[in-house]
Amino acid sequence: MKFDPFIIPFNIGLYFILIYVITRSVIWFRDLSRPDKLRLQRGFFGMAFGLSIKEIFMESLLHRKILKSNFRLGYMHMSLAFGWFLLILFGTLEADIFGTKHLNAPYKAIFFRFFNPDHGRTGFEAAYGFLMDLILAFILSGLLLAVIKRFHSGIVGMKKTTRLKITDKIALTSLWLIFPSRLLAESFTSGAYGTGSFLTGSLGSWLSTFLPAQQMAYPFWWLYSISLGTFFILLPITRYMHIPTELFLIFMRNSGIKTGDQAGTFSEVQTYSCSSCGICIDACQLNFSAGITDIQSTYLMKAIRNNNDVSEIAHNCLMCGRCDMKCPVGIELSPIRMIQRRVGEAGNDMLNIYKGYFRTRQAINSEKPIGSSNYSFLQESNPQKADVLYFAGCMTHLTPAIKNSMIKILEASGMKYTFIDEDGGVCCGRPLMLAGQDKEARELINYNSQMIWKSGAQTLVTSCPICYKVFKESYYLDVEVLHHSQFIKRLIDDGSVKLNFLHKRVVYHSPCDLGRGSGIYKEPKEVLKHVSRLEKTKFEDENSLCCGGSLANMKISSQKRKKIALDAAYEMTRNNPDILATGCPLCKKTFSAVTETRVADISEIVAEALILTPFKKNISPQIKSIKQLANI
Repeated sequence: MKFDPFIIPFNIGLYFILIYVITRSVIWFRDLSRPDKLRLQRGFFGMAFGLSIKEIFMESLLHRKILKSNFRLGYMHMSLAFGWFLLILFGTLEADIFGTKHLNAPYKAIFFRFFNPDHGRTGFEAAYGFLMDLILAFILSGLLLAVIKRFHSGIVGMKKTTRLKITDKIALTSLWLIFPSRLLAESFTSGAYGTGSFLTGSLGSWLSTFLPAQQMAYPFWWLYSISLGTFFILLPITRYMHIPTELFLIFMRNSGIKTGDQAGTFSEVQTYSCSSCGICIDACQLNFSAGITDIQSTYLMKAIRNNNDVSEIAHNCLMCGRCDMKCPVGIELSPIRMIQRRVGEAGNDMLNIYKGYFRTRQAINSEKPIGSSNYSFLQESNPQKADVLYFAGCMTHLTPAIKNSMIKILEASGMKYTFIDEDGGVCCGRPLMLAGQDKEARELINYNSQMIWKSGAQTLVTSCPICYKVFKESYYLDVEVLHHSQFIKRLIDDGSVKLNFLHKRVVYHSPCDLGRGSGIYKEPKEVLKHVSRLEKTKFEDENSLCCGGSLANMKISSQKRKKIALDAAYEMTRNNPDILATGCPLCKKTFSAVTETRVADISEIVAEALILTPFKKNISPQIKSIKQLANI
């Protein structure tokens, strides 16, 4: 038998999705900028191709990232993705090896047992049948977990699953029916012909004892075909579009294409690559501390795909980056959210607050303003020449102990430095960026850049991770930018400062913008180990908790913000350390308000441990450079 009407739904769905995916990929490629087109072309024919194939195998099929963090959830995803891949691969080989001809139409492999009901009687055929049954059993075990997860997410270690729209529910139902309908179709066929292996053969033999196997098989072959066809047709308008799109994303990413600060093809591909797996929901502190369950990245991606208004979702976020780290697809969730914040007027509330601050600054500034911009009070400045610039930042000025500690450390080091914003200065521009107001932020960036350039400094040190990240990524500076933990580590390594060991038990909280945002985990810990007994917590490095004080979210109430801080502080201080250390003035300020444990910045702990030699203690403020010291 070469054809039967029941294959029509499958064929329609298969060829529809193939045409759709090819057309969509061509459109995406066409809409790329010329440099990105060249990157993708070079990547496809270069080393990136091999890296992409490896990533597709390890992450899209084996789901290694999920397996490492949650074995049950990873197994569920792997069994469905990798199992289905194996079923198609070995099914195609089965049709080619045991069929009547080579290079068969796809339906011949998918419905091989229908067209070859006597298959499986000889030794090699039976061995191959065992393999196919084993793969099907592997898939069905994961499917069982998936069904249970939908109603009891805790079974796979998840607190919450995503809410589905009607088309997603239909597509999910069709996906759930594909493999059980195949099992029953093959089992009834095996029962009728006395074939099959340990799964289909055994089940078929049992079913045929009380049901007419041959008559029952045909409706299930129809159900199998309809389920496949329905799933394929619904795929472009549901979350399952991530299956083909993720492959395109991996090639683009490995070719060096990045999100940027404006919506474009790459951000669109990332949006369609979101599988709505819900992992970001469990990772989000707004969910498990503040009870806000409808703004997580999975809902943002869904809203963008559906062309819904995303202003509320986009701005109700701490921008801590925990979801970025947890996303198994590697989608740049925070940059995409920032792009959405730039769309529309949703950032005006924050902009008005920020402009109010500047109006206050202008009112108390008696000097002559320059220019006629929104920030025309910014003064012409000629900073002192120095090797090192210290930029405290707004939040550090609100936590003066950090600022004073850094001055003490800088003085003790003998470095020639200038405190560039000692009298207040201006903000780095990050709050305006978070509000989506790039033009206003650029005015501040240009002003600060001129100040830094005029100083002739080689190194810029900042105490605020937010300032560090902005100076590093949004400024075009010909200076080395260091967070003060990196700078202090360098001073220790160079022997520029001598420190006592304080014998204090310390836990370290990695600030969001310093750790996940900038990848700085090592230096803060090494500095703390040099002066204290550093102890581990459950929330280290990439898994660090946000303090809740983030300036990125102007939507949540102070009560919910405090609850986030309380929960995070509780987790960090479970073992009653002497000090909860951090590398961020905002984190220090936030944690200090919710815990009785002493909260201190790394610079404060180091300043406390300083051994001040008489030589450096009495040095004149005018003689600070290492070269000058050498000449004394």
